Amino acid sequence: MRSEADIKRDVEAELKWRPEVDETDIAVKVHGSEVTLSGFSRNYFEKCQAETIVRGVLGVSAVANDLQVKPPTGAPSDPEIARAAVMALKLELPYVCEQIKTTVTDGRVNLQGNLEWQYQREQAERAVRRLQGVLSLNNEIKLKPRIAPEDIKHRIEDAFRRIATVDADHIRVDAQGSVVTLHGEVRSWAERDQAQRTAWAAPGVTRVNNSLTVRV
Repeated sequence: MRSEADIKRDVEAELKWRPEVDETDIAVKVHGSEVTLSGFSRNYFEKCQAETIVRGVLGVSAVANDLQVKPPTGAPSDPEIARAAVMALKLELPYVCEQIKTTVTDGRVNLQGNLEWQYQREQAERAVRRLQGVLSLNNEIKLKPRIAPEDIKHRIEDAFRRIATVDADHIRVDAQGSVVTLHGEVRSWAERDQAQRTAWAAPGVTRVNNSLTVRV
């Protein structure tokens, strides 16, 4: 198991190394293998990127992202952010954008509506996350697949066996209707995320509970 000092050193080095994040106002605290980020980020996209970067550091098992987004000088108004969000969704999801409702309050964006696939839900969030003036994002889009779930458990298990970065022998898949739960141990946070993405890709899945633990 890596020491807290080693993890802290590597997290700070990785944040400094990555050009998409300004680490100047970011403080790192490590307890065991859990990392807490506090301080400020320039925008919401950078806040999310910082968390993604830290998850990839060896020995990190969990990340608490307490970064605050600094409102930029001359930030867009809520109506301007809302219009930009609608345009971004049209570009990213032209065939289903009308199923998404966007509201903005004090720079905080809320997405609502119904979509068929998880990747569409994630695309909607990515499209809005980068917009100037966004301080936080709440994704309340619900999944309502048009096809009934069928043999979800076996489809996900087969997918795990096809992927080199996932150790299928140490993951157990439980499926209750369209809700999937993953149990077991994985070798890294990246493998945990890959397993979750793979489960979400199965047709008919409306929720994934990721109970996988990272071996440290």
